[in-house]
Amino acid sequence: MDEITAPVDLGSAAGVLNPAAVGFARSALHRPVVPSGAKGGWRTKRWEYWGILTPELAVGLTIAHLDYASTLQLYVFERGTGKETSLDPLKILPSYADVSLPDTLPPLTAFGAFGGAGLRFHDADGGTRLQASSSRISADLFAEADGDVLGVVVPWSASRYQYTLKDVARRVSGTVTVDGRTYPVGGADSFAVLDRGRGRWPYSQRWNWGVGSGTVDGTRLGLQIGGKWTAGTPATENALIVDGRLHHYDGELEFAYDLADPASAWRVHGPWIDATLTPFHRRTAVTNAVVISARTWQAFGTWTGTARTPDGTEYSLDGLGGWIEEARNRW
Repeated sequence: MDEITAPVDLGSAAGVLNPAAVGFARSALHRPVVPSGAKGGWRTKRWEYWGILTPELAVGLTIAHLDYASTLQLYVFERGTGKETSLDPLKILPSYADVSLPDTLPPLTAFGAFGGAGLRFHDADGGTRLQASSSRISADLFAEADGDVLGVVVPWSASRYQYTLKDVARRVSGTVTVDGRTYPVGGADSFAVLDRGRGRWPYSQRWNWGVGSGTVDGTRLGLQIGGKWTAGTPATENALIVDGRLHHYDGELEFAYDLADPASAWRVHGPWIDATLTPFHRRTAVTNAVVISARTWQAFGTWTGTARTPDGTEYSLDGLGGWIEEARNRW
């Protein structure tokens, strides 16, 4: 897969994929302008998802716009008590006052406010400030930007394509409050992950996605893996980040797991990686609305195994924190 090294437009005003945009990048170089609305068959998807993992919490914050609807997500799992708290409002035909997800290069400001929830993600001062508020969950966090990211375009066809940017090893600090209890966030064992999406999707899609972050034997590592939704295209979203430097890998990976057993391990295998995530918690998220149907199995846990850079250097993944998921969406 070719590496993109200069800014490039994702598509034309008509919504057709720009062939020059197909490839991967180590920074946010894609100008992801995608027209909304019926002109493209109501298939435009935009989202900003932030996942945060700490020794005490697993947190998910999402702003998403799907042409005909918008969703927000505030999710917290408290590891000490095993309590899940979640708010997932949905709004049909939202206005610009409800949600904003710019199709520009960073710095970006994205926000969403409806259904009793408010989210704002603002790039500034070498990172991104993440703010969330609701009656039960609030957060004020800062995720530092200090290394390569992975930007990839998945070309299903000229009219169906997806730009995604994954930034999986950000240091994070701040606070998260759940039902009046405030958790400080920070330190070497806490990290934040950005998943950004802009594009035009087929109606039904299934995927695997996994991430990991941490320091092993003095080396700071970030792991980004994905599959199923890229099969049949030249794109892959597989990478290992070593002390801030990204190594991208072509070729599909094999995923093995048992959705019937929430405590079972998830294995990922390929020419450059053999890794297993052992979960401490699995979340099952289900949406059954008139216009949106989604089901996600997301396992949070600890990685073991190894991964190799293209020059053959092998790195232990033992002890990396992270998560892995299967998702099946119709929207």
